[in-house]
Amino acid sequence: MEWLAILMFAAVCVALMAGYPVAFTLGGVSLLFAFIGAGLGVFNLADLNFLPARLFEGVMWNNTLLAVPLFVLMGVMLEKSKVAENLLDTMARLFGRFPGGLGISVTLVGALLAASTGIVGATVVTMGLLALPTMLKRGYDPALATGSIAATGTLGQIIPPSIALVLLGDVLANAYQQAQLKQGIFNVDTVSVGDLFVGALIPGLILVALYVLYVVGRALLNPASAPGMPDDHQYERSLLSDCVRGLLPPLLLIVAVLGSILTGYSTPTEAAAVGAVGAALLALLQKQLTRKNLWEIMLSTTKITSMVFAILIGAALFSLVFRGFHGDDMIHDFFSSMPGGAFTATLLVMVVIFLLGFILDFIEITFVVVPIVGPVLLAMGVDPVWLGVMIALNLQTSFLTPPFGFALFYLRGVVPESVPTSTIYRGVIPFIVMQLLTMGIVALLPSLATWLPDIVYNSVQ
Repeated sequence: MEWLAILMFAAVCVALMAGYPVAFTLGGVSLLFAFIGAGLGVFNLADLNFLPARLFEGVMWNNTLLAVPLFVLMGVMLEKSKVAENLLDTMARLFGRFPGGLGISVTLVGALLAASTGIVGATVVTMGLLALPTMLKRGYDPALATGSIAATGTLGQIIPPSIALVLLGDVLANAYQQAQLKQGIFNVDTVSVGDLFVGALIPGLILVALYVLYVVGRALLNPASAPGMPDDHQYERSLLSDCVRGLLPPLLLIVAVLGSILTGYSTPTEAAAVGAVGAALLALLQKQLTRKNLWEIMLSTTKITSMVFAILIGAALFSLVFRGFHGDDMIHDFFSSMPGGAFTATLLVMVVIFLLGFILDFIEITFVVVPIVGPVLLAMGVDPVWLGVMIALNLQTSFLTPPFGFALFYLRGVVPESVPTSTIYRGVIPFIVMQLLTMGIVALLPSLATWLPDIVYNSVQ
């Protein structure tokens, strides 16, 4: 029956590559294989009765998942309120006169948007529409311009408050509990979304620093590839006041959301509510919250949230049937028999997740793959916070890697036809190398992901 588990996973991947909806693919394929297993006498259809209890306990009564619609609302609200446009204009005026200044501005604004919205597709498209025409007009190398925009857009995967980290944290919390119970540990330790948020801060800042250093290095070695913008002294007169208006509101919002989590005053869900209210106030202050915009914001939030939870329901059914075929025992036995122990098993999982990132979105990987491999790796002694940060970095790299990276598809949709796809691919390669370097650094120095959560939450306690 273990082979049926493998065939079911392969069938899901094939159906998704064929373009079928994710949620219905997960549920439909799982039900099909459940009936096949029942026909072969290796699956008990009565096990499907556990699904309602799983959905009520794991979804309906899960306070952590309340952060998803709230963070989505916050991100969509900021996207509609022209925060990105104001930020980019302000940063460009601050750094634009220096060689590579516009590229630095794009990187810093992308990081701030990642910390404000946590939505990769929205950041890539927004930055592509706002920054790319200006960069090309100012004489930037198209490869450098498109590469920096695509790379900074994926920072929403790793810089909190990331929706990917919210979902990953909830799944890893369940996996960590399962791993401890299987080991006979009934007084279980817990891992939270807040742990992942704090653990991802230093790796995320390392990535931002590497991106900035690369742009500066390109500008110094080849000034023609990243020229400075001409001074406009008349334009500079209002720079200070514009900086205050453009930078201060989103920075205050980020501090309110992340600061409340870091100081222990609120959970990620409560901080998400603060962020949603703050984004609405920001939109009101900038007079962007019209009735039409509010309708579009609510509709977009509802669509994204419905998609996430529909996938979660389908993934719960997939997980139930997979375990009914004893697929989790097969994975455990396979990893346990590998030479090199936890290191080899983790390396294999990272390679598989990287490859799956070409065909699956982070939501499918989080809900389908992580619940299968997570309990096994955690039972082998892998730190849950470190594992979550590594998976987030891995998915970010996968989303940027040609030819299937999702960020590249988002960017291709807004890039003018005069910039060929090969130029975009060439532009992201240095950033992929930097992301792999960051993964290597975090792998060699796990404390980069685990030290800050220990300090923050021990001091809070």
